[in-house]
Amino acid sequence: MATAITDSDFVTFEEVGGQRQATLRGDWTIENAHDIDVMMRKLFPAGKSPENMPSLNCGGIGRLDTTGAVMVRRFAARVGEHCEAELTGVPDVHKPLLDVITACPPPAATTPDPIPWYVVPLVGTGEAVWLALRSFARLLSFLGLVLVRFGGSVTDPSRIRLIPIIHQMDVTGLRAMGIVGLISFLIGAVMVNQGAIQLAKFGADIFVIDMLGISHLRELGILLTAIIIAGRSGSAFTAQIGSMVLNEEVDAMKTLGMDPIDVLVLPRLIAMLVCLPLLAFYSDVVGIAGGMMMAWLQLDISPGNFIVYFREEISIEHFWVGIIKAPFFAAIIAACGCYQGLRVAGSADALGSRTTKSVVQAIFLVIAFDALFAIFFTSIGL
Repeated sequence: MATAITDSDFVTFEEVGGQRQATLRGDWTIENAHDIDVMMRKLFPAGKSPENMPSLNCGGIGRLDTTGAVMVRRFAARVGEHCEAELTGVPDVHKPLLDVITACPPPAATTPDPIPWYVVPLVGTGEAVWLALRSFARLLSFLGLVLVRFGGSVTDPSRIRLIPIIHQMDVTGLRAMGIVGLISFLIGAVMVNQGAIQLAKFGADIFVIDMLGISHLRELGILLTAIIIAGRSGSAFTAQIGSMVLNEEVDAMKTLGMDPIDVLVLPRLIAMLVCLPLLAFYSDVVGIAGGMMMAWLQLDISPGNFIVYFREEISIEHFWVGIIKAPFFAAIIAACGCYQGLRVAGSADALGSRTTKSVVQAIFLVIAFDALFAIFFTSIGL
């Protein structure tokens, strides 16, 4: 049973089931705006009703214009629990106007306060570190997925694609021998040339062989090879796979039920794992040959004496320290190149950006892991 407890020309408050309800009535137009405002001031002298109402019945409204709609929304905001009470029983003719006008507009977007100039470098550094960590985490996740698929291929050899692997070995390994050999030969010769000049001041020219053997076998041979392959083959992996992504060939593979990891990534990874250790060995041999030639020309150390001294002073452990790194560097280069290629999206500009990122990321990780390996081998006495 409803009991009217407050009555006016524009609103009636009723007690229904112990809950207070309000019903709007009359003409809510600009002509009655003053009277409606006076009524609301009397009802809400403090600006807010002490008893909140979840809904407001508008079934008794006669005429309604824009000013009246504003007054309705204002009244709903006075009696509402949070922002404004829910309007119920609104005649269909008044719904469009009341939908347009609201007492609780969404907050307007504001321009954030400018960052002080002395905080900008810190913010930029933090964002760069966060992006680097996130990218590294994604790369690790991708490498884990590739290794899982690689393990599945080992247990199921029928999934291994021999022809793509052989093709990638030809492109990645055989065709890279020229540039790897040339740079290794020149680096070996330059090391002996510069080392001899410095060691000659102490009458220790012969120790240039020790310097060449240890540094080239442990560090320079594999490091130079990895950097060359990262710039040569890693970028090619990104460009090839990225072009396939842009041409929707990767999507077509997925539609045909082919896994891009098996088809595109694993042949490149396996070829890199096979070829990089062989290229590192080749780089060691050619680099030592370049140093031997320079020692013959500059220090008058014959190739025979060079080889005899080299065998006596340089142990095989130095060679293995360098070769052990090769499979890890190969996995890093292949993972970075393929990962960035699969991440290409949008346009050719994105392809160029991803290619640059793959080379930079691979070279950085190769140098970082080389430093970790150096610390590890030193700690175990190798």
